[in-house]
Amino acid sequence: MSEKYKYIILLGDGMADEPLDELEGKTPLMAAATPHFDLLAKTAELGTAVTVPEGYPAGSDVANLSVFGYAPEKYYTGRAPLEAASMGLELGPDDVVFRCNLVNILQYQMRGFMHDFSAGHISTADAHEIIA
Repeated sequence: MSEKYKYIILLGDGMADEPLDELEGKTPLMAAATPHFDLLAKTAELGTAVTVPEGYPAGSDVANLSVFGYAPEKYYTGRAPLEAASMGLELGPDDVVFRCNLVNILQYQMRGFMHDFSAGHISTADAHEIIA
């Protein structure tokens, strides 16, 4: 009888990020307490993969296509068609779809700073009212 294996794929999307002054020049991952990841690293089988082909933006839309076995070079459409499909929208071959993030911008000393990348987790209904 063959053994059955269980697999877990952990995708640390954005965990590495950029070093931040607030974290004394460390990335969020470097500064985080990671006892569970540390245990997995000691006891599990680990591997790395290049999930973003050269010339493509290093984003979760491209990387997740790769992880699930789709070649971004063949299937990458940008994020908007993927999000439209996840909402059940059917697009024709000549249709174009756009996506955007609604964000909060604060003014400070005559400059604008992004305060929240999700506009306070605005509801779909409120977002629709703003952009429709």
